[in-house]
Amino acid sequence: MWNIGRRRTGTIPAFCSLVTWEPGNPFFAGCIANALLDRDVPVLMTNFSSILNRLTGVFAEDRAAFITSLDDYSLLIIDDLGVERNTEYAMEQMFTVIDSRYRSKKPLIVTTNLKLEEIKNPPDLAHARIYDRILERCAPVLFSGKNFREEGAMATKAAAKEIVSKE
Repeated sequence: MWNIGRRRTGTIPAFCSLVTWEPGNPFFAGCIANALLDRDVPVLMTNFSSILNRLTGVFAEDRAAFITSLDDYSLLIIDDLGVERNTEYAMEQMFTVIDSRYRSKKPLIVTTNLKLEEIKNPPDLAHARIYDRILERCAPVLFSGKNFREEGAMATKAAAKEIVSKE
């Protein structure tokens, strides 16, 4: 879990919610988190894989307390929605986290590489319950452009080629 900040003094308005798609969205979400942290706003950036790993083997009351603690943050950023396991347990915990945030009416940023159509037309009821809450609270925003990882891979490849060519 990326705990970008634990300071608990600032607040942000609840309308500040959005969903991002395409390459680079964790970078932009991190920029938002850092700007808020500079203003002493508590932010947590994590993903469902980390949340699920943390919840594994935890008793029910501790699980509920952990999920409730996510609402202590003025902004919760869930990175890479759609890559987590699709087990019944995982879907139940994802729903619980999203529903808790939904009920708290606090800001949420969800980054995903899923297309908007995939979120609007979920494959089953379990996904529909999660995606409906996200879409009600979050305005979809498309960040398109160059894939930073592809640029980094090309630079690494060029550097490796140069090293090999020298020998």
